[in-house]
Amino acid sequence: VDNFPTRYLLNDASVRLQIPVVSASILGFDGQLAVFAPYDGPCYRCLYPTPPPAELAPSCGANGVLGALPGVMGVLQAIEVVKLVTGSGEPLIGRLLLYEALGTTFTNLKVRRDPDCPICSRPPEDIPEDEMGVFEDYEAFCAAAG
Repeated sequence: VDNFPTRYLLNDASVRLQIPVVSASILGFDGQLAVFAPYDGPCYRCLYPTPPPAELAPSCGANGVLGALPGVMGVLQAIEVVKLVTGSGEPLIGRLLLYEALGTTFTNLKVRRDPDCPICSRPPEDIPEDEMGVFEDYEAFCAAAG
């Protein structure tokens, strides 16, 4: 299931287990891609410390998605995985790639680690299971996210 609560839980587990996550998201005509490699760069919570209010996070079903966009972003994700597995090239660690299909533009933004991040600023063994995937109003957000 692709929703914010799942993304935060996946991030926290990846930091604790020190396993990279190649993350992509899509909405409308736009896509985002990032590689979150625990302790080599920022984590998902560094980029998005808190989820947006539910009313500002429309679903793909409600907002629509360009039919080819999942394929484009999926191929880019696969390329990032190949780079990580083979040690080739420069994975998007510490960067966020924005794709805007209507203008066929790519924008590459630097993302820095948050020294106060509640998850990746600590050693992985110091992250208790009951803190993984947790943020303020988690239950209310899960209910709103459906």
